[in-house]
Amino acid sequence: MLLYILFAIGFVMLIKGADLLVDGSSSIAKRYGLPDMVVGLTIVSFGTSLPELIINILSSMQGQSELAIGNVFGSNVANLLLILGVTALICPLPIKRNTILTEIPFSLIATLLVGFLANATLIDKRPELYISRADGAILLFFFLLFMVYIYNIAKTNKDDELPEEEQTELMPMGKSILYILLGVVGLFVGGKWVVDGAVGMAQSMGLSESFIGLTVVAIGTSLPELVTSAMAAYRRNIDIAVGNVVGSNIFNLLWILGISALINPLPFDVVNNDDIVMMILASTLLIIAMPIGKRNAIDRWNGVFFLVTYFGYIIYLIMRG
Repeated sequence: MLLYILFAIGFVMLIKGADLLVDGSSSIAKRYGLPDMVVGLTIVSFGTSLPELIINILSSMQGQSELAIGNVFGSNVANLLLILGVTALICPLPIKRNTILTEIPFSLIATLLVGFLANATLIDKRPELYISRADGAILLFFFLLFMVYIYNIAKTNKDDELPEEEQTELMPMGKSILYILLGVVGLFVGGKWVVDGAVGMAQSMGLSESFIGLTVVAIGTSLPELVTSAMAAYRRNIDIAVGNVVGSNIFNLLWILGISALINPLPFDVVNNDDIVMMILASTLLIIAMPIGKRNAIDRWNGVFFLVTYFGYIIYLIMRG
């Protein structure tokens, strides 16, 4: 029973820790004159991916590769189908031109790259499938290219203002540092409890770590994106909601999976190719929804279809076991 309690508390600490770390870091960045756009595209974007990062680092260090891979794949599917589905029900989601032309295609390329590296032994000639350290370095190289793109976008739009909900509060330096320290502690302690709880649940219920990672852990670590997108839709400030979700998926595949593989090579199960196909399908549905929806937006009925597709995927995972 204690295991489940710590598992739930761990999720709360993860989400609150990410919030505190982002608030403290953003305040310091603003104090030194960094533009809102740079803060939003770097610190805030990294912050929403911190729960996935902490879970994967701890999973890799403990040799729980199935949990690490399941967390990333499950979070990406949840971002595209669950989060965008819920957000579209609140308010139709207009799609920015940069997202259509660059971020969605880049996300698809990242998904295909992970699938290729996981199924091909380029350097390490192993009989089994692996995402090796060399593969991790390749993923991080492509992540660096994405960061260059973000830098160019930030420089081009440096005079633009972020929506109201993304404005950064300027706090005293001592308070900012305290937020950062509390955030780091919350992330690591919460992450440890979530990983231990997920492994314990999988063992006690006879389920695979991959299943727990693809469902419970993935949805839990996607909560920051869900809350952010839902609040943005409620306030009708949702012009970057799709870009944030797609950008988070790129971070998960290239940055988080790359770091995880560098720490410890990740054995890859052939059955996870089904999850890669699902990520490709979810991205394809997002592309198809654009010309179908009104005013280049994801409408409410698109959101309903996304949610039905996601719950169908969950049912498939339960049947897969």
